[in-house]
Formats: sequence, C-alpha cells, structure tokens
Amino acid sequence: MENNQLTPMPRIGDKAPEFKAVTTQGPINFPADYSGSWVILFSHPADFTPVCTSEFMTFASMEKRFEEAGCKLVGLSVDGLYSHIAWLRTIKEKIEYKGMKNVEVNFPLIEDITMEVARKYGMLQPGESSTKAVRAVFFIDPKGIIRAVIYYPLSMGRNFEELYRALIAMKTADAFSIATPADWQPGDDVIVPTAGSCGVAKQRMESKEEMHCYDWFFCTKKLEKDKVMKAVLKK
Repeated sequence: MENNQLTPMPRIGDKAPEFKAVTTQGPINFPADYSGSWVILFSHPADFTPVCTSEFMTFASMEKRFEEAGCKLVGLSVDGLYSHIAWLRTIKEKIEYKGMKNVEVNFPLIEDITMEVARKYGMLQPGESSTKAVRAVFFIDPKGIIRAVIYYPLSMGRNFEELYRALIAMKTADAFSIATPADWQPGDDVIVPTAGSCGVAKQRMESKEEMHCYDWFFCTKKLEKDKVMKAVLKK
C-alpha cells in the first residue's frame, strides 16, 4: 500500500518542504535557491492538455509582473523532463490563445515522475486523481514560510490576476501592518488591526484622525495605490 500518498499537505505558517529536482531550467534546490524572494510553486495535472496550456501561456505572459513584485515562479507536474521540453516548445511554436503567441516559458518546470514533490506538498488528491497533481498554488515568502495555499480541481483553470492580487495583498499587509478587506485592490481602503483594549477602542471611536470606524472592531483607513506599489515592487 502506498500510504505516503496520504502525506498531509503543508499548512500556512509551515516551513516549505525541501527538495532537490531536475527542471527545464536545470537543477534546483528548493526553497534554498529562492531565499530572499517570494516564490509561487504551482502544480498542473499533465503536459499537452488544453487547460494547462492556457494556464502556462498566461503565467508566462505575466512573469515580468511577478518578477517586478519580487516573486519567482516554479511549476510542477508528474511528467518527465523531455515531455516538458516538447510541450513548452509546442506552446511557443504552435499555440495562439487570447492574443498570446510565441510565448516562451522561462521559469522552471519540475520533473516529478516519482511524485515525490507532489506528495510532500499534498498535490495528489486521491478523490480527484491518484496519478495527476491537482492545480495547487503555494505562496512562499522570502524566509521560506508558506503564506497562502489555493487549490483548484483538474477541470478549472486558475485566475492569474487573483494570484497576482493575493501576492500584492500579502506584501502590503507585511509592509504596512494592516489587513485587506474583501475584493481589495491597491488604492482601496485597508483595515486597521482590531483594537486590543477597551481604551484603544474608545480612543478610535472618538479619534479625528483619517480613519473610518464602522464600530470599535472595524476601522479602515486610506492607503494610496502609489504608496502600496512603491513598497511592494522591487526597487
């Protein structure tokens, strides 16, 4: 019995599991090679499949934006290296989709035919498939800590603008010690941390500062988009 298929997936706040792997961009030692940078590690079910092709073209087209936000991309599937190379070449030479063409995927795509990495990260979901990794996304910060995890079924392509928004939101929260409300976009009001005492709560409700309190526990303030982007984009 392959009980190792039941390895729990890493949780938010955990250290990213370590591994060494062969990729389309050479060998990597993860996450050590990415120390000091944010990284998105994401899995896809299989090469030469239409949903995955649309995703890789989109991610590759957005790679510069993620790079400017201090984030590197690393892909994974349980296919072999030569399959990866052939598929990425086909994408560049033959596929045109939503105005994207001649798309070159420059970020590494991990060979994981043993499924070792997929198991370490809980990317195999037996109820969905025991031989293909689901569409998992792990956001890992510069200290190698998992900060967010998003999972999608095999049938549904990811929203890459949302992945970018999530990255910017987390970096904004870190930079300004705030939280971001539902549907937040850079330039929207942000949430001030909840008051930790009755005195602070009363002070906030009576404050004339540029803070809007809906009640003692729910206060927002303005944070200009230019200030956000200056803080979260690479210098």
